[in-house]
Amino acid sequence: MRSASVGFHCPECVAQGAATVRAPRTTFGGRVTGDTSRVSLTIVVLNVAVFVLGVAVGEGGLQVRFGNIAGTPGQLGVADGEYYRLLTAAFLHGGIFHLLLNMFALAQLGPVLEAALGRLRFVALYLLSALGGSVLSYLLSSPLQLGVGASGAIFGLFGAYYVVVRRLGGETSSIVVLLAINLVITVTVPIIDWRAHLGGLVTGAVLAVAFAYAPRGPGRDRLHALACAAVLVVLVALVAVRTLSLGAR
Repeated sequence: MRSASVGFHCPECVAQGAATVRAPRTTFGGRVTGDTSRVSLTIVVLNVAVFVLGVAVGEGGLQVRFGNIAGTPGQLGVADGEYYRLLTAAFLHGGIFHLLLNMFALAQLGPVLEAALGRLRFVALYLLSALGGSVLSYLLSSPLQLGVGASGAIFGLFGAYYVVVRRLGGETSSIVVLLAINLVITVTVPIIDWRAHLGGLVTGAVLAVAFAYAPRGPGRDRLHALACAAVLVVLVALVAVRTLSLGAR
């Protein structure tokens, strides 16, 4: 026991009581935090830092080494076992305008989803959407194709935003119009990899459905984790199938 301003208190009792109090949760099961934009801004800073590093080491240096899908001249990159490219490419950009467009979208959508899903689910959504975009590009593009950009992850956020807002009963017409415009641009501008955008969009939407529509209860966290694991297994399987098909040629 310890003396207090009024009577005494027991530190062990206080600790035991605090352990029984459930931490506040977001609408879809994430932990409530004071800053709902920290992860989003961290990803923005990371992308900017990588871009600055790329400028410092020479134009195209990081793109050739860490881009998706092709490797250095004479190598196939991912098809030759450099699977890290499927994720590292999402943190590279082809120019300042490319970077600014993606980071602006991330700064707008990220904090909203981070607040609704919680940090851990948001990170899973972002990374798996980025991976989903790269995987579809790997499936449908030439193994000699080089591609960079966070657009797959950004389109995953678009898909997730639509699902989350719809689940909450909000207005979705504006995001549908914005998404439609972006998809039109995606398929009409030759230098844009529509495969990466579509792959990220589908991956993000699928994960958001799992996050938003899983039944409430003590098993919801497990269902969310299983959904992430299932998406990852599917993506890995698709990469394996594509790699085997390229090796058989």
